[in-house]
Parts: sequence; structure tokens; C-alpha cells
Amino acid sequence: MHQQRFICTLFYASLAIFFTSCNGGGSSTTSTDTTTTDTNAVSGVPENTIITTPQNMMIAKHKVNNFAKWKASYDEHDSLRIANGVHSYVIGRGLQDSNMVLVALRVDDMDKAKAFSKDPSLKQAMQKGGVMGTPSFSFVTMTFQDTAVINSDIRARSTLQVKDWDAWQKSFEESKQERLDNGITVRAYGHDVDDNHKVELVTAITDTAKAFAYYKSDALKQRRAASGVIGEPNRFLFRVVQRY
Repeated sequence: MHQQRFICTLFYASLAIFFTSCNGGGSSTTSTDTTTTDTNAVSGVPENTIITTPQNMMIAKHKVNNFAKWKASYDEHDSLRIANGVHSYVIGRGLQDSNMVLVALRVDDMDKAKAFSKDPSLKQAMQKGGVMGTPSFSFVTMTFQDTAVINSDIRARSTLQVKDWDAWQKSFEESKQERLDNGITVRAYGHDVDDNHKVELVTAITDTAKAFAYYKSDALKQRRAASGVIGEPNRFLFRVVQRY
């Protein structure tokens, strides 16, 4: 009797192993694949967030009498921008004056974008949205962008004149750690589309106290002089309020 039970038990155990091996092969593979995927996800290899493919951009800066009214009008005219080959990228508001607005847009065709900036239809749309005074437009080629997500939404947009683009870029890259130590992280830089002596630089401020002190430091002045910066940079501090 005991022998019969043993044989039955052995039979069913063998049958279970058989079906698990044949019918569960997919499950076994899936389990292995999932484990591999999870291992890759936690392997510690950072995702590449650096873009060095040149990107043409148009940057508009202007003052508005009411941000909410302007933003509603801006959103209404998205089709007008797309028709002219410009695409919303970032909107920022000034730290000192929240009615100062900076708009960065990606550009498909630079000549078309330049013509669009002078188009009466754009002027009318901006007036409708409550833009005050004459807006400024910059047309730049960004040669470096870092798309990594960071905790700070405070940015500094600096424009500066340099003697030589290559010399400035080399010196600028060499001072990366100094900036990081002072609460400044580079988000993008490039130059005027028609003149690479005019540099466009956007940085994130992760420590305002350190960054503002660094802006006034002799160390930074020496860095600028060594890299061929002419005069003082024009800096605009803003807070990112929308990304597209």
C-alpha cells in the first residue's frame, strides 16, 4: 500500500516537472528577461543626457502687463508659430520682475524664423497678449545642452562677447568643477547664428548664495579674462515656469 502511494506520488511529481518544463518555458524566459532588465536599470550606468548636435533656437525677451493674460494669448497662437517653423521649448519669468518673460523656441529654418520675428502678425499677437515695449529677439545655435532633470528651476541666461570661440569654449569646459562647487550647473551654451564671438549661456543655479557670491568673485573675473571675455556679461535671472 505504501509502495503504491510512493509510486503515485512519484508519477505526479514527474508529471508536474514535465509540464513546468514544457509549458512554463516562456515563464522562465520572461523571468530571466525581467531580471536582466532590472539589472540594467540598476546597473549604475547613467543615461546620456548631453546633446552636442547643434540646435538652432530663437530667444524672445519682453515685458508683459499681466502674465496670465499673456500666457493665454501665447497658447492661442501656437499654430502661428508652428506654421513659421518655430516650436515652444521653455518659458521663464524674471526673478526680480516676474512680468519680464523669456521664451526659448526651437527653430526649423533660421531665415524663416528671422522673418517671422518681423512679421506684423506676430507683432499684433504680442500686442494682444499685453506685451509692453519692444521685444528683443536673439537667434542662436546651441552647441551643448544638458537635458538631465535637476532640482532647481532657477536659471541665469548670460550673453557675452569673446575674442575667440574655440579658446573660450576650451577654458569654459576646464572650469566645470569650479562652477559646480559654486552652485552653478550648465544647461546649454552656444553662439549667435551669424557671429560666434557672441556667446549665449544658460546655467542652473542650485545654490543661490554661493552662485551670487561667485558672480562677484575675483576668481570668476580671472577666468573670464583668461578665456578672452570682453567686458561684463549681460545676465538675466529667471525661473522656469513651463517646459514643452
